[in-house]
Amino acid sequence: MDKEQPENKFLKYSNLGVQLLVTIGVAAWLGMKMDSYLQLQFPAFLLLFVFASFGGMMYKLYRSINDD
Repeated sequence: MDKEQPENKFLKYSNLGVQLLVTIGVAAWLGMKMDSYLQLQFPAFLLLFVFASFGGMMYKLYRSINDD
């Protein structure tokens, strides 16, 4: 009676979507704080952190799709 339950794809990918939004949101917040702390005119850390977190999450999404 040890049946494997089918994997729910909707839950898996909705979880990845929420992780993407939270990660980019936290990265943007940290970038804004860093830019304001260093009193930069150009939002360098904001852009750096957002693009780096987006790239990392896209890599994670790529890896999770290939695991299927």
